[in-house]
Amino acid sequence: MRYLPHTSQDVRQMLQVAGVEDLDRLFSTVPKDCRRQQALQLPAPMTEWELGKHMDCLAASMGTARISSSFLGSGNYEHFVPATIGALASRSEFYTAYTPYQPEISQGTLQAIFEYQSLCARLLGMEVSNASMYDGASALAEALLMALRCVRKKSTLAVSKAIHPHYRQVIRTYFEPMDFQILELNYREDGKTDPAGLEDAEDLAAVALQSPNFFGCLEDLGAWGERIHAQNGLLVASFSEPLAFGLFKNPGSQGADIACGEGQSLGISQSFGGPGLGLFATSKKYMRSMPGRLVGQTRDRDGKTGYVLTLATREQHIRREKATSNICSNQGLCATIAGMYLACLGGTGLRELAALNRDKAEYLKAELRKVGCKIPFEAATFNEFVVRYPQGFKNRYPDLIAGGILPGLPLGSYYPELDDHYLVCVTETKSKSELDQLVKEVAR
Repeated sequence: MRYLPHTSQDVRQMLQVAGVEDLDRLFSTVPKDCRRQQALQLPAPMTEWELGKHMDCLAASMGTARISSSFLGSGNYEHFVPATIGALASRSEFYTAYTPYQPEISQGTLQAIFEYQSLCARLLGMEVSNASMYDGASALAEALLMALRCVRKKSTLAVSKAIHPHYRQVIRTYFEPMDFQILELNYREDGKTDPAGLEDAEDLAAVALQSPNFFGCLEDLGAWGERIHAQNGLLVASFSEPLAFGLFKNPGSQGADIACGEGQSLGISQSFGGPGLGLFATSKKYMRSMPGRLVGQTRDRDGKTGYVLTLATREQHIRREKATSNICSNQGLCATIAGMYLACLGGTGLRELAALNRDKAEYLKAELRKVGCKIPFEAATFNEFVVRYPQGFKNRYPDLIAGGILPGLPLGSYYPELDDHYLVCVTETKSKSELDQLVKEVAR
């Protein structure tokens, strides 16, 4: 571990170039209450080995999924990542690749993106996929902007309350300065979105649903698609767990016009919450309204296969007022990892993994019912579900966390009406003994 600190002479030379006398003057534009007034209280100097041991001790003080039995999901999921992914993704030609600003000399990067796009379109059942967005939340917000471009002269969007709360917050941030109406659709007693909110809706451009939704419930996208298409609007299908499409119908097969969501489950580590990967796909007729980049395959004059940026309708490539999006970069490395992961699993592996996730979650759901827990939503679920633990469990929740068990996400802060409910997630990483241990602790 090496350091290259600025010497006093370095600092003086930089201040001289900047035209200020000292560091206080350099940072004078920063409000005083935002600046540290005292020097950092740093420990005494350490050797490289001492510092390494100190960092290990700090890391050990934080609970992680690997040393805890975590049943948290809610948009960021613990999955096994094949060793091949780390070995391939860490190769310098992948790890250092950046946005292909000069496509003619970025053939490897373009091919990797093209393969990712092909696999993503197949997974989601759509005709075209872009080179990725920042994350699932921004992908959904961009999808709604795209829907407004495709369905002109309409200004109302319907958004399900069963969509991830963070995604809905990003939507509000996007649309707050704009003159569009956001209609929020409530969820029913079975955990799925209630279509009753559309009865009086006029000027409807699109409906946004998440399936599996935030509660883990599978939405009937086909019925929703028929309903919104009858009103000449678009169906935007979001998701936070794409592995579900290894077992259940994908958005494209159910009539979705735009499919978008989070791809973190596809071989990308949780990494304390980021980075993520925004999957985004649509049909050909809406392709020119799609944000981001689209890589295509062609042949040069010698007949050799080549890759090109077919579309790049972003503010860096065309006039800003004509751009479909101000997002400048795709998640190149994360998209490459997702492509590797899907290629490693294949169709059969994806189905088997999805079935394993579903089966383990259903086992825990059934066992919790046996010890007096309530499962309020009766809709079919994937990976995660809402549970109402026995009375008084809220007082025991901190004790379970202290004992290394995270028994789910409390929903009260997102849905006040579900104050004593928890969102529980089970993936292939959870053993039967861990599931049984949770049931045992709940039954005490």
